[in-house]
Amino acid sequence: MTITITAFERSPDRGRGLARDMRVRWALEEVEQRYDVRLLSLPAMKEPAHRALHPFGQIPTYQDGDLVLFESGAIVLHIAESHPGLLPADANARAGAIAWMFAALATVEPPIVERSMAVLLERDKPWYEARLPGLEDRVRVRLGELSQRLGEADWLDDGFSAGDLMMVTVLRRLHGSGLLEECPNLSAYVARGEARPAYQRAFADQLAVFTAIQPPG
Repeated sequence: MTITITAFERSPDRGRGLARDMRVRWALEEVEQRYDVRLLSLPAMKEPAHRALHPFGQIPTYQDGDLVLFESGAIVLHIAESHPGLLPADANARAGAIAWMFAALATVEPPIVERSMAVLLERDKPWYEARLPGLEDRVRVRLGELSQRLGEADWLDDGFSAGDLMMVTVLRRLHGSGLLEECPNLSAYVARGEARPAYQRAFADQLAVFTAIQPPG
């Protein structure tokens, strides 16, 4: 049975590869697994049929036979554990790669998302100008720590893993902010991830969804 994932019918990111189904698409491309995509409107995401798959009415979801998963991190971890290519064979290295997945989602992503939400939703609020520097300083702290750990290496550990896949997708949310460029090694790290053929295929597929709904001309 073919794997099926869900994604936005009209993605709020305007095809920039920021929606969380991108992580799942990329992981499936890395391990060379075929998959179908079921596109959902925002109203359909809140309907009982979808909430049966994702209790919070979000995307992505993952279905493979009787298995149904939600949360992009859990889905990518399942993919990585089920197919070779995203986790090292050595048990200790494998555990380290999984730790980086958790670090990306639990430590690095929260201040980045908080800043992004403020930029999107609070620009017209009287407190915005005073609040933004503090939000950006929180991001800078995490970027500085990550930059120091990465150093001159290509990837977080010996080779590309699911930990790098998750971290790159998190850091991409900073494109256009100027913050990522303050750490040149992290900027180059993200570029290496984006240059991977599997990433390029996943990005093109997600972008095609957005392009298809644009009015002619």
